[in-house]
Amino acid sequence: MAARVVVIGAGPAGVRAAQALVEAGLVPVVIDEGRRDGGQIYRRQPDGFSRSYDTLYGTEAGRAAALHRDFDALKDRIDYRPETLVWNIDAKHVHLVTGTQYSELAFDALIVCSGATDRLMPVPGWHFAGTYSLGGAQVALKSQGCAIGARVVMMGSGPLLYLVAAQYVKAGATVAAVLDTSTAMQRFRALPQLLAIPAALKKGVALIGVLKRARVPIHRGVTPVRIDGTTEHGVAGVQVARANGAKLDIACDAVALGYHLRPETQLADLAGCEFRFDEAAQQWLAHIDEDGRSSVKGVYLAGDGARVRGADAAERSGRLAALASLADLGIRTASLAPLRADLARFTRFAAGLRAAFPWPARFAASLPDDTIVCRCEAITAGELRRVVRETGAAEANRAKAFSRVGMGRCQGRFCAHAGAEVIAAEARVPLSSVGRLRGQAPVKPLPVALEADIEEESAQ
Repeated sequence: MAARVVVIGAGPAGVRAAQALVEAGLVPVVIDEGRRDGGQIYRRQPDGFSRSYDTLYGTEAGRAAALHRDFDALKDRIDYRPETLVWNIDAKHVHLVTGTQYSELAFDALIVCSGATDRLMPVPGWHFAGTYSLGGAQVALKSQGCAIGARVVMMGSGPLLYLVAAQYVKAGATVAAVLDTSTAMQRFRALPQLLAIPAALKKGVALIGVLKRARVPIHRGVTPVRIDGTTEHGVAGVQVARANGAKLDIACDAVALGYHLRPETQLADLAGCEFRFDEAAQQWLAHIDEDGRSSVKGVYLAGDGARVRGADAAERSGRLAALASLADLGIRTASLAPLRADLARFTRFAAGLRAAFPWPARFAASLPDDTIVCRCEAITAGELRRVVRETGAAEANRAKAFSRVGMGRCQGRFCAHAGAEVIAAEARVPLSSVGRLRGQAPVKPLPVALEADIEEESAQ
């Protein structure tokens, strides 16, 4: 019997992984939490919507169209399972829920292309209705065909800040301002690394051009002060300190926040993969070799769920991980060297982006005590600091036990990074020593009533 290879995710990495497996004569199982393929960046619009690719994806229109076209050509040659959640992984099995149907699926090789979510730093008032992540604002535009507000402020740093702002402008939405915490000097210093991928750099310049032609104010080097609003009516405005110290108030009814992305690591954690602290990224990342092999035999990680390097790199890493899995299964493949070389360039470019748009770790120490850090459980920065002082809990999971930070619906996706920074600052220890929140199954909430459907097939 042919080997069963399971691919989790149908974004850029998952699609290219599936394509490589089909080319080798296999019929992979592709599990997709979404209703349709494309992932986050190339998320398809709903049925009945007819916006052009250029309007919907901007500078990424050509790549989005190619990915969608190629996946459509694969559908008859794969076992595609959309709207299916992988909520747990154990030795050689993935645990799935489709609607209210529970099932288990054995595998010989597992390629996890789980994507990434926004990396967030709290700001006073970010709990008001009308505050979204940049990714959430993008989902609303692509999947619901609407803006998050009538007058939107985009705040944070990184390429996604400008991409989402430009997509909103192209869709006809009103962007009141783009507020970037990074400086022009930081981007200038990162230029040598950014030149590793000139085409990507050109796309970034094009996005800024879209905003300037639309006369969207862009303020760089800002420090967020607060989001104004009320519990009853939600967001009413944003206040920041400009680079020269002057206060800037902008009226709006919605805010989109984000500082780059963070890999979705919960599934890799549940699969038992080893994690190491990456000093450059200031994050805990699953350990992989150059081809995407994790520390667990038969488990491969690809795309932004392994290393955030952008959609183009995700396509290459998905194909590379698939070829590595085929090689490990004893199936002859093409040379991996060209893909490795491409990814090396994208890795240099990603390092340049981190330098150009740095994670604002310094903001955590200055957050007012009443700022909510964990929105699910309404845990404030002051409560986290109290736990560190009174209990000595300077490790993430111990602080979680005493405060409930990270115990909510998102399981720390929104608060874990900022919470760790608050703990490290209060305890006066390196961020690496705070550790990371351990993954727990289910990775997302499940229906109360589930019907079991255990598949008879098993991996060979």
